[in-house]
Amino acid sequence: MRAPSARLVVAVAVVSAGALLLGSLWLSRPEVVPPGGDPGDVVRVGVVQGQAVPGYLDATRDELDTLTDPSAPAAGETWALVSLEDYVAAGLLADLFAGTAVAQVYARVPLTEAHTPVVRIPVYRLPADVLTGLLDTALERDREHAEYQQLARRLTGDDENQRRARRAYAVAAATAAAEATAYRAGCACVFAAVVRAAPAALRGVADRPGVRAVDPAPEVRQLDRTEFRPPLPEQNGTVPAEPSRSPAVPTGSGGIAPRPSAPIMSSPEALVTSASSIGVVRTTPPSVPAPEERSAVPSASDATAAHDVTSSSSAPRAGSGR
Repeated sequence: MRAPSARLVVAVAVVSAGALLLGSLWLSRPEVVPPGGDPGDVVRVGVVQGQAVPGYLDATRDELDTLTDPSAPAAGETWALVSLEDYVAAGLLADLFAGTAVAQVYARVPLTEAHTPVVRIPVYRLPADVLTGLLDTALERDREHAEYQQLARRLTGDDENQRRARRAYAVAAATAAAEATAYRAGCACVFAAVVRAAPAALRGVADRPGVRAVDPAPEVRQLDRTEFRPPLPEQNGTVPAEPSRSPAVPTGSGGIAPRPSAPIMSSPEALVTSASSIGVVRTTPPSVPAPEERSAVPSASDATAAHDVTSSSSAPRAGSGR
């Protein structure tokens, strides 16, 4: 197959590399739909685009109050999305989430000069699995860094379009390198988690310093049919609309697809990182005994490429309106 024209490469390269640096990108992978399952039957938990974060936080407090009201019918263990006030290191998580079974955490490198994507890390043991996930993500960012540099070197022209494309790829490469360095160092990057616990334990988590919100989700039955959207610690206003996904960069001999913009969903198979997933096999038992529903928690991953999950394929959680 012939390589596409330089003009086409430059045009798409500028758009694609630029899209990497716009917005906090939520990454995903192809979801496995259970036999007979409805692709649109997906529960959303968290803050959605167009929603005010303060309103969402108030709603979570009201829901937790209702769940823990002594006069209410006794409730069993439930899934919940826990959002933190700041980015924290893996070593602090065991204390923050004590008394719960942690299924997955969400991490992001908070760079001042660029927006960076969120990664989801399945968890069985704290903090070991989180540290392993951070190292795996560092390797993925190393790969991206090298590929962006390679793409920039292929643009050898001296016209303005080529120079702009090289600059865009250089910025993307620098961002990936900074992320790799942070993840490899075990950065303070975790800002949310999905946990399961009894209402009283969830109340205990909500009352701990550093916890921003505990969003109970008793309607969740399967993690792989749930879309979790925790607010970032720095988000205090209205959540903006998702940036659209950019086309892949055509390079003739293969290149890197831009990081997609899509909600994070709980998959039964994948550790979600960037444009492609890294396999991490979990063979050890969870640190906290989990109920039967725990079988939905990821235990392995494959190398299927990430793709968009649009809002049209997700159903709002029952009664959320948040």
